[in-house]
Amino acid sequence: MEDPDTMAPAVRKRKELKLFLFIAVLLFPILAIAVVGSFGFSVWIFQTFTGPPGPPG
Repeated sequence: MEDPDTMAPAVRKRKELKLFLFIAVLLFPILAIAVVGSFGFSVWIFQTFTGPPGPPG
């Protein structure tokens, strides 16, 4: 991999833009879906063993 200090400014700017787009368009949305999905899954598993919340019926 090239040293960022010795890269031409135009090449460095293009690499930074590609990295930003990867993070903003792919990585963060995928991580957000994974976090929300895992929380929902953990609540579902918890309620499978303990029952739904609220007073006993």
